[in-house]
Amino acid sequence: MNDLVLIRKNLFRRKLRAGLMTVSILTAFAIFGVLGSVERSFYAGQDVAAADRLVVVNKINFTQPLPIAYYDRVRTIDGVQQVAHLNWFGGYYQDPKNLLIVMAVEPNSYMDVYGDEIDIPPEVRQAFTHERTGALVGEAMAKKWGWKLGDHVPIASNIFSQKNGSRSWDFTIVGIFTGKKAEVDTNFMVFQYKYFDETRSFGKDEIGWMVLRTTSPALNDGVVKAIDQMFANSSYETATDTEKAFNKAFIAQFGNIALIVILVVGAAFATILMIVGNTMMMSVRERTREIGVLKALGFSGSRILRLVLGESILLALIGGLPGLGLAALFILSVMVSPDIALAGFALMLVLGIVTGLIPSLSAMRLKTAAALGRN
Repeated sequence: MNDLVLIRKNLFRRKLRAGLMTVSILTAFAIFGVLGSVERSFYAGQDVAAADRLVVVNKINFTQPLPIAYYDRVRTIDGVQQVAHLNWFGGYYQDPKNLLIVMAVEPNSYMDVYGDEIDIPPEVRQAFTHERTGALVGEAMAKKWGWKLGDHVPIASNIFSQKNGSRSWDFTIVGIFTGKKAEVDTNFMVFQYKYFDETRSFGKDEIGWMVLRTTSPALNDGVVKAIDQMFANSSYETATDTEKAFNKAFIAQFGNIALIVILVVGAAFATILMIVGNTMMMSVRERTREIGVLKALGFSGSRILRLVLGESILLALIGGLPGLGLAALFILSVMVSPDIALAGFALMLVLGIVTGLIPSLSAMRLKTAAALGRN
């Protein structure tokens, strides 16, 4: 008989109560894991933004188009090394609820600009360049939908339609790419802009935005001014900024995700804290005479404190670890990152200590005679 056995026995002496507390903690940590991972996926674009990449959008709003003629003009500016243009497609697969990140791009320039992030073998690059209806699909997206190389996939748009009235485009998967860095999200698809521009019913010769690389991050400010001055007072004025700032502004349209996560998780943990803390206090009060017996047998006050505190920590771990595991199963397409797992483990220890501290201190300070004489 050791302390760990005593902790386990005392924790599960009331199996229904222990089970209910475990489920409550499991739910709280499942919420933490899911929301934390979703928040991380939202802000992943800021983490991988290159210092030498700039984004050019319409000054009114990045949802407004730019003329494709701007593309060739930007390429001539001093300090610009590479330029790619992209167009948001607004895609979904089979059902409007199955939203996808799909963009129309010019193959060669796109692969040049993002060549340091996504791994595209030479044969895939060649196939994407020459196949009119070809599409490159990220590894995460292909895995999610079970797509394979050579599959013919119909993707519909909730923004655009074809000249024949159809809202669906047929694509052939000519390549499945991976990220060169662990933090690169591959849950997206790109296809040929020329195919898109020839078939869409409106917006011909328009692009969504441009992404460019400068020859050095030190030249960024000068390139930004040159681009915006070039198109000043035109029908399509531009606003140019760093890729990191653009990604941050794009995420901001969804609201303050971090604050939402903090409020939801905070509310869940505050509720669990009160429930588990009150239950631990009640459990210690029920065992007052037993604690008195242990002290009479020679158990020190510090050992009693460790036993009671150990119960609350063990309870937090038994509920919290499966909760994080459940979150990982629930969001297979969004990895529960190591830092979120470590933060969750730290929260389990904090939860265990906070909920068990007052009951354990009360048990430690309890006088043997008073404990044995209490009903």
